[in-house]
Amino acid sequence: MGVNPIRLKKKNNKHPKKFKRYHSWRYKRVSESWRRPHGIDSKFRRRFRGYPDLVNIGFGNDKKTRHYLPNGFKKFLIRKVADLELLLMNNRTFCGEIAKNLSARKKDAIVRRAQELNVQLTNGKGRLIIKEVENAD
Repeated sequence: MGVNPIRLKKKNNKHPKKFKRYHSWRYKRVSESWRRPHGIDSKFRRRFRGYPDLVNIGFGNDKKTRHYLPNGFKKFLIRKVADLELLLMNNRTFCGEIAKNLSARKKDAIVRRAQELNVQLTNGKGRLIIKEVENAD
C-alpha cells in the first residue's frame, strides 16, 4: 500500500496547545473543557498580561490544510466494504479509518479490498485476528 498523498503546503497550527477553561488547573471540580469567562472583574476575560490566551477567530488553521493528518491524508470513516469504493478516485487525498465496532471478518474483508483498490488505511493492522484452520493429520 504505497500511495503517496498529494503534496500540500506545510501545516501550521497557530495554537497547538488545547484551550483550557480558566481555573481548571486550580480546582478539580472545574473541567478543562473550554467555557468563555463572563465575570465583570475577570482579568482573564479582560486579557491582562500573564494570563492564557482567549479563544479567538485568529487562531484558526488554514482552510487548505485543516483536517489533514500528519501522514498527509484526510480521514474517512469506513463502516462497510462498499465505503471503499468512494475512496477509489480520491485515494491520494483521503485515507480510510475502519470503524472500531466491526467484526474481525468485516475488518479482514475491508483490509483485503483496500489493498486491491490501493487505498491507505490508518488502522489496517490493529486488532485484526485471522484464524487459520489447520487440518490435524
